[in-house]
Amino acid sequence: MENCQIIDRDTYLVVVNDNPTRRNALSAGLYAGLRAALAQAAAEPRIGAVVLTGAEGFFCAGGDLNLLMTAQTMSEDERRARIEDLADLIRAILDCPRPVIAAVEGGAAGAGFSLALACDLIIAAEDARFSASYVNAGLVPDGGLTGSLLGAVPPALAAELCLGGQPVAATRLHQIGAINAVVPAGGALAAAEAAAAQLARGPADSQASIKRLIAGGRRQLLDRQLEAEVAPMATALASAEAAEGIAAFLGKRAPDFAALRRRG
Repeated sequence: MENCQIIDRDTYLVVVNDNPTRRNALSAGLYAGLRAALAQAAAEPRIGAVVLTGAEGFFCAGGDLNLLMTAQTMSEDERRARIEDLADLIRAILDCPRPVIAAVEGGAAGAGFSLALACDLIIAAEDARFSASYVNAGLVPDGGLTGSLLGAVPPALAAELCLGGQPVAATRLHQIGAINAVVPAGGALAAAEAAAAQLARGPADSQASIKRLIAGGRRQLLDRQLEAEVAPMATALASAEAAEGIAAFLGKRAPDFAALRRRG
């Protein structure tokens, strides 16, 4: 499957986001592959967990800004459909009866951060960085990130991350309990696979019930935010701020949002 590998380890699956030339940005192949793996895990009792990771030392850069630039010419319905597709993928992770483990090397940015936080467990390299970087491109969070962050970190840190767009170290997130473990650089996947193998030796029905109960506690806030994020993100994708922010990123320059403010 293009941009996605599914590796069957017999008792668990490893899903590799394999789009390294785009820093493993989201792709149709990842959406299809991850959905297929989650469905397979739900259908086959031998599979005890799913590990999600990124190829070549980076988890996920979020949306592909080259593709997001095309949203400027999309209809509002098309923009909404794109946002809702990601929301459905987040729900699929939560709905899978098997534990889903994020193995994060390098970084998880934007919707990549959303993907990681949707997982049941997060194991990250000690030098990994997480960022809610939407604001840097003139966008707003999607993928339920506002809900997931509020469930994982103090509100002040959630505001700092989303409004400022600066990255936060995995070690800081681990200290406040937002991620499960930090390991030496290069070791996240091995640690996640060890955790998956251990989970796969446990009682499947009990684990499924526990996941359902925990996910149920998260879902009220997350579902509300998944829905609430659609309209502002659809508007932002077609905005002058997004045009400037994305063009600046692709042009490797600082965005001039101040000029847009002056124009009113």
